[in-house]
Parts: sequence; structure tokens; C-alpha cells
Amino acid sequence: MKSLTCDVCKRKIEQPETDRTFFHYANRDLCEACKEDLELVIKPVIRDRQPFNYEWFDPFVREAIEEAIGRGSFTTR
Repeated sequence: MKSLTCDVCKRKIEQPETDRTFFHYANRDLCEACKEDLELVIKPVIRDRQPFNYEWFDPFVREAIEEAIGRGSFTTR
């Protein structure tokens, strides 16, 4: 039996399936709950920053994930 641990909340994911039970962002593995929390953090920023560009988006996502790893969870900004 395979298992995977969420890099943010440290919850164990039993029988992981890519893009169903865990998600890979910025070289980190996130459970479904943490992925949804990440989206809640990202959405307001995407709406406010125009035009969309991966030059600012990728570092922003990486930074948000690293901050969440340090705290153990995502918080909306």
C-alpha cells in the first residue's frame, strides 16, 4: 500500500492518485484540502493583477506554499 504525506498539513494520503487525491505544485505535494486553500489565497491576487503573467504568478505560488509549510496551513490574506 502506498501513502503520501501532504507537505503543508502533514496529513497522510492513503493510495494517492495524481490530480484526484493529491496535487503537485511547485515541487510540493498537497492534499485536496490544502489545494483548495491555496486556490482561496491565489484567486484574489489573480483578479487584481492584470495582465496575468507567469513571471509573477509562479514565484507567488511558491512563496504562498512555503509560507504555509512554515505555518502548517494556508491562511487567506
